[in-house]
Amino acid sequence: MRFWPEAGGDPHLLGFAGYKAGMTHAFVIEDRTHSPDFGMEMKNAATIIDVPPMTIVGIRGYEKTYDGLKAITEAWMEDLPLDVLRTVKTIRGGDLDKTLKALEKFADRIHQIRVIAATQPHRAGVTKKKADLLEIPVGGGTIEEQLEYAKGLLGETIGINDIFKLGETIDVIGVTKGKGFQGPVKRWGIRILQRKSRKTKRGVGSIGPWKPRRVMPGVPRAGQMGLHNRMERNKRILLMGSDFERVTPAGGFKSYGKLQGDYVLLKGSIMGPAKRLITLRKASRKSRYPSKPIKVTYLNTEFRKGDD
Repeated sequence: MRFWPEAGGDPHLLGFAGYKAGMTHAFVIEDRTHSPDFGMEMKNAATIIDVPPMTIVGIRGYEKTYDGLKAITEAWMEDLPLDVLRTVKTIRGGDLDKTLKALEKFADRIHQIRVIAATQPHRAGVTKKKADLLEIPVGGGTIEEQLEYAKGLLGETIGINDIFKLGETIDVIGVTKGKGFQGPVKRWGIRILQRKSRKTKRGVGSIGPWKPRRVMPGVPRAGQMGLHNRMERNKRILLMGSDFERVTPAGGFKSYGKLQGDYVLLKGSIMGPAKRLITLRKASRKSRYPSKPIKVTYLNTEFRKGDD
C-alpha cells in the first residue's frame, strides 16, 4: 500500500485491517462548533467493521532508491500460523536470529520499517481459511527505535485499540462493489436517446469528429464498472470496542452474520460489499472533526423487514 501518512513521537503502527459487516444508523450530538446544527441530535448513516486481532508475522526493511522504495531484507517469525502458510506457501520461517541480525546490519540503509501483519479470519464472520497479509509501516522515532519496536511485536497479537482511539478520523481503503461490463448509460449516466434514434438508444450520439481519427479521452464508452481500489479520507470513529452485542442486529448482519469480537463503527458509508477486506490507516490530511469522542445517543440494532 502507498501514501501512508507521516507520524512523529514514539514508534507506533499506522494501520490495521478488518472486514466490512454491514450498515445501520445512529443518532449523535453534533460537536462541530462551526456547524449550524451544533449541540443538536443528528441522524447519521454508520458502517460496522469487524476487526479481529492481527498477528505480526514478519518485519521488512526498505531502502530509498531513484526507482522508489526497494526491499532490502526481511525476517519472519518461527512457527508461522497455518492460515498464513496457506497464503504464502514458500515461507517456512527460517533462522530468526540470522535474519534479525541482517536487518540490524542494514540499519544505516533502511529508509522505512514495515511489519507484515496477518488477519485471523476464523475469528471474524468470513468463511475463509487463508489469512490476508498486510504491510503496515512503523511511524515515529528513529530507524533504530522503529526496528526495536518491530522486533518486540514479532509473533505478538495486536488489537484495534492499540492503534486507534475513539473519536479519531482515519482513512479507509478497499475495493468497490463489482458490477461487471456495463454500457455508457449506467456507467457514465448519459441521456437515453429518443425513440426514433438510429441503431441504438443507450449510446452516445457521436464518438467524435472526423479529425483526429481516434476516439478522444472522455467519450463515454462501455467497459468494466466497479471492482476498483478506492480510498476515502477522514472517516470518523463513532464507537469502538469488544462489546459486539451493542452493534449486532437481531439475527445478525445480512450476508455476514454475527460479530464475535472487536468492532469499529464509522460515520457514513464505505466501499465494498459485506465480508470485503477493509484497510484502516492513520489520517493523512487534517480533519474538520474534533479529535475528542462524540456522544452517540442511539444506535439502531432492530431487525429490518427484508433483511432475512
